[in-house]
Amino acid sequence: MEQSKKGFIPVMLTPFKDNGAVDYVALTRLTEMYLHAGAAGVFANCLSSEMFELSGEERLAIIKHVVETVDGAVPVVATGTFGGPIEKQADFIKRVYDTGTSAVIAITSLLADADEPDTALNDRVFELFDQTENIPLGFYECPVPYKRLLSPQQLHHFAATGRIIYHKDTCLNLNVVKQKLELSKINPSFGLYDAYMVHAVESLKAGSAGLSCIQGNFFPELIVWLCDHYADASRQHEVTMVQEFLTENMDVMHNVYPVIAKYYLTKRGLKITTTTRRDVGYFSPAIRNKIEDLHSSYTTLQSEIGI
Repeated sequence: MEQSKKGFIPVMLTPFKDNGAVDYVALTRLTEMYLHAGAAGVFANCLSSEMFELSGEERLAIIKHVVETVDGAVPVVATGTFGGPIEKQADFIKRVYDTGTSAVIAITSLLADADEPDTALNDRVFELFDQTENIPLGFYECPVPYKRLLSPQQLHHFAATGRIIYHKDTCLNLNVVKQKLELSKINPSFGLYDAYMVHAVESLKAGSAGLSCIQGNFFPELIVWLCDHYADASRQHEVTMVQEFLTENMDVMHNVYPVIAKYYLTKRGLKITTTTRRDVGYFSPAIRNKIEDLHSSYTTLQSEIGI
């Protein structure tokens, strides 16, 4: 069943100072930018946040800072599993939830190794349920350390428990997304948020709860606009323009990400460095020129659709 109100959940960046320390002043400004754009929630401590380059205490401090900055305006979800025994992962989930998050996200590829069967992942998920005291949970099919996709049938079994309220989907396959949506209807509190913008409009029309994509770290108000207008019969020409813009610029926004996203945000006037802890490659003049072109194209699109 299609949900009439869709939401954009940004996968948050982590601002760093030039010396590599977390820049909490910039983190406040960044969080406020997402809220001002109309985000329905925020996903802190995710891959875009460089979560694997943060210490455990930094992860908790960043999540807590985001929760305090949001101050109840929207829900906050954050990653809480980083490998190891289930007891260890469950303990960190509890610590993340204690910061004030609405749900804690489990990384599918950290619950089972690449060569392990789905049954192993299933057993660990239910073990995690047992050890996390009814804390609302979610899944993220994170591509690091490897991408582990949940099948529609797995998601059905997990959603049926009532424990899963969020799923960030990265399968890149609209037909599979539709199957997941159909089989997860058993839980009315569950929401699938698609990360793949090539089929963003079709995913929303199929019943996705919203979008959770890196493109929102360049122009969050555009993703909010799409969530608001994807089904507006009077705006379908503009909706098509937005979908084409997102599809055509997919590769540009993945170059040396998240450096490129931070650079783009400086062009929007946000005070943030391009410093990252993760080595994502050389931010070359050629890539810089492409992001300049993207900024120009987006400015034109804004004028055409009236954002």
